[in-house]
Amino acid sequence: MYFGLSEDQIFFQDNVKRFLEDQAPLDIIKKISEGVDLSTKNELNQGLINLGINNILIPEENGGLGLDLLFASAVSQSLGEGVATFPFLGPYVIAPIAIKFGASDEQKEKLFNEMSQNLISFGIGFSEYFGSRDSSGLSITNNTVTGRTLFVLDTDYASHVMLCDKKGQIGFVSLDSEGIEIIDLTTVDKTRTYKEMSFENTPIEILDNTKSSSLSIEMALNAGRIITAADSLGASQAMINKAVEYSKERKQFNRVIGSFQAVKHMCAEMTAELEPCYSLVWHAAYSFDNSNKDSKLMACLAKSHISEVSKMVSKKATEVHGGMGFTDLLGLHFWFKRIGLNRHILGSPEIVREEAAKAQGL
Repeated sequence: MYFGLSEDQIFFQDNVKRFLEDQAPLDIIKKISEGVDLSTKNELNQGLINLGINNILIPEENGGLGLDLLFASAVSQSLGEGVATFPFLGPYVIAPIAIKFGASDEQKEKLFNEMSQNLISFGIGFSEYFGSRDSSGLSITNNTVTGRTLFVLDTDYASHVMLCDKKGQIGFVSLDSEGIEIIDLTTVDKTRTYKEMSFENTPIEILDNTKSSSLSIEMALNAGRIITAADSLGASQAMINKAVEYSKERKQFNRVIGSFQAVKHMCAEMTAELEPCYSLVWHAAYSFDNSNKDSKLMACLAKSHISEVSKMVSKKATEVHGGMGFTDLLGLHFWFKRIGLNRHILGSPEIVREEAAKAQGL
């Protein structure tokens, strides 16, 4: 039995990969990450939307593509490999999944229609549910929200932000509303933006089904963790490819360094550790799409294991490059830092492994 991506999924994935290779080479990524070429960033973001990445999880009856999480994970892998500077996880994965499982029929109809036409887009602030800090906290009462949330994802191009409290109640706030303070967060990853937000009696619309059930937030987190794992998978593959390519070109003692056994072992170890991760991500996405009883467990395992493997790959790939790997001349640091931050998005490996243990009744 063949278990892998279908021809359609590979085709979609390759389209995104080729677009990024052609339109967003490393020199463009550098300029965007430095904030000096935002017009190009806007054009590239629109180009990806034209490819349909914003509509992958939107139902066909609402103008979307009606595809599944396995398609989205294939796309996320290409985005990680191309170290894309554009929002995907929050507005195009977590938000539609949260709406699918948490919104009323009327809310779904309205929101999905607007999302498919790119009239509304969401940043995501769910850290209160799975990893709040003492200095933060959200209170949602009487259709208003008050408090502070850290690490809001994907606010580029967002018109609204989707929030969740400790009980799993999800709502969304227009960024044009009064009583919102937004602070830029500085992270090691300059390819994506993150915010800290404070609210003071700000109007919020609650997704109706989340008032009595935490299913929506759990499914949204599961999906988000699988997509984050896929992004790290793509970034890790890019680093291995670059390490192998460099080892075939760099010479020491009148020999390419790829001929030295120690370097061969490093490249072989990275490949051997990463290869099984493809099946892990695909199976996690398949379990999610088919409502498998182990879908939460598989999402947690994919996120935690690939976080560890990609960390190892990022270090060894940098070592293969020697001193050059620590400079910004080759741009290797973009993937290195992306992998490092992905490790903590939607829960660190330690948090996620604890959830995996609970899912097994341990």
